[in-house]
Amino acid sequence: MAKLTNIFNNRRSWAAPYALFLVLFVVLPLIMIVFYAFHDASGTFTVHNFTKFFTTNTDLNRFIYSIGIAIITTLICILLGYPAAYIMASAEFNTPKVMAILFILPMWVNFLLRTIATAELFSMLGMPLREGALLFGMVYDFLPFMIYPIYNTIQKLDNSYLEAARDLGATPLQVFTKVTLPLSMPGIYSGIVMVFMPTVSTFAISEILTENNIHLFGTTIQESINSGTMLNYGAALSLIMLVIIGITSLIGNNDNSESREGGLL
Repeated sequence: MAKLTNIFNNRRSWAAPYALFLVLFVVLPLIMIVFYAFHDASGTFTVHNFTKFFTTNTDLNRFIYSIGIAIITTLICILLGYPAAYIMASAEFNTPKVMAILFILPMWVNFLLRTIATAELFSMLGMPLREGALLFGMVYDFLPFMIYPIYNTIQKLDNSYLEAARDLGATPLQVFTKVTLPLSMPGIYSGIVMVFMPTVSTFAISEILTENNIHLFGTTIQESINSGTMLNYGAALSLIMLVIIGITSLIGNNDNSESREGGLL
């Protein structure tokens, strides 16, 4: 009984389930991806899976197109999300709470159901399920991930900076461009990472909203892995995607650090 009590009192023992979860569902899958990516179907070490990607025009074009769609989606989310976050952070009384609820409510529904509903909406309006529908669905699904980091950053800004700028004669536009916007950049960077990364790797949204006529890079990975005969090639594509996501995350972290250290300068 004493040993059991010591186990529960020891904080390290509480971390054991999480460590086991990370090993089984994070570390082990990553090791398997790396292993399959650098081996062929017979288990022989090779880099052919990577050279195949860079020499296959179809897959390379899908990758470039996916990057383009992700960039456009991220830019639209910034243009729509920043004003919404700014209004939520600047409003008084219950306005921020009401707006937050309006943005959160759709997230209570599974994103596949929301995507199917979006496709039905386009069909009811007689609008074609093409690239426009794809961008609309991407923005609809990932816009909240842009709004909330920016909202949290603006909400935590020290009002003394804004008051000092006004006392020094700055106009409202100058206060925004010289104070609010630079200090809210960490939230923007976080939103970019949270929107860009899943947009690059998604495949279900493109399949539903384009009736599988537009194939993104995530679709290529899914098709390669599901085919069985191209499992190793799919693992190589997944590893390439992980590297891209890792680089994006590192860039975002570096930019956040520079913004915090540099202040208004």
